[in-house]
Amino acid sequence: MDRLANYRQNLDGLAAESRLRRLAPRQGLDFSSNDYIGLAQSPRLVAAAADALARGVPVGAAGSRLLRGNTDEQEAFEEEAARFFGAGAALGFGGGYVANFAVITTLPQRGDLLVMDALSHASTHEGARAGRAEVRTFRHGDVGHAEDVITGWREAGNTGAVWIAVESLYSMDGDVAPLDELAALADRHGFLLVDEAHATGVFGPQGRGLAHHLEGRDNVLTLHTLGKALGGSGALICGAKCLIDFMINRCRPFIFATAPSPLMAAVGREALAILQDEPWRRDELQGHVAAFGAEMAARLPQVPLSGSQIVPLIVGPNAQTMALAAQVQARGFDVRGIRPPTVPEGTSRLRVSLTLNVTRAEVIRLAEVLEELWPDL
Repeated sequence: MDRLANYRQNLDGLAAESRLRRLAPRQGLDFSSNDYIGLAQSPRLVAAAADALARGVPVGAAGSRLLRGNTDEQEAFEEEAARFFGAGAALGFGGGYVANFAVITTLPQRGDLLVMDALSHASTHEGARAGRAEVRTFRHGDVGHAEDVITGWREAGNTGAVWIAVESLYSMDGDVAPLDELAALADRHGFLLVDEAHATGVFGPQGRGLAHHLEGRDNVLTLHTLGKALGGSGALICGAKCLIDFMINRCRPFIFATAPSPLMAAVGREALAILQDEPWRRDELQGHVAAFGAEMAARLPQVPLSGSQIVPLIVGPNAQTMALAAQVQARGFDVRGIRPPTVPEGTSRLRVSLTLNVTRAEVIRLAEVLEELWPDL
């Protein structure tokens, strides 16, 4: 009996569709990471980790937060983060995926409606499937469609709360959600969940995100990851203290999981300090964005641009996308191809991620290489 036959057949099917994934090493200039403002290897974060170890901060929490896994370092980080982002309280998780999943499977109740942008992150979709609320999607960025979905649900006699789930900056398209309109919709119907993963540290005053002006409302929750622009690992859910207390008491991914690393809490505290002390990082990144945009507009005007540090270059077919990615990588630029199911069918793309791990000249050189290779399609 070949117990692995079904798995091999599945992998063979992925290979036939040019969708088979393999782990690849870091090679070439960084145009694929989420280390947008270059903190992951910054001397200040390295020193913060070393100082924390010297102070006796443990590497691991060794238990759940409700047992012995709670530490002074984690509590101090959450308190500082809540003040920094302007929220009533903050709660740490091991990563953004589990934090998003945790919120969606805990706060929306049976009889509520979760309505989410069609391009929401996989963690949102998985949380929706596992949660208690009814689930609907709305067309990407279309607030009018979101309102139509909610209105139809209300007209069917439903009276529960509505939870609207969006990303502030979409990870594969690089575009920004209409947050003010969504907040107004949430004010009429319930709550707004904003995943700030790719905006934290990059946008807003002191890098507080695109939803910074909505923080502190009792019907707005935000997710801020530490593993992207902040250079560490983990995530925070920020919102009203009542909702954070509810999470502590009712959230299974929080209650039954080992607490986040206290060492990462110390690193996170220093990352927040860097955001306040070194605004030049955000300015320099925006300079990269502007330079790349100008070069691409001049060299490949037929390719739409996002206007953010995440630049999707839509190719279409899977095989051509991966072939182009390989050619760009061979020139020394680590740009990765993105295929379904991460993005919709027929929209495979190169995802160019602009970071401070490269120079302005290297940003411009990438645009030159793309101009050279693009006609080969």
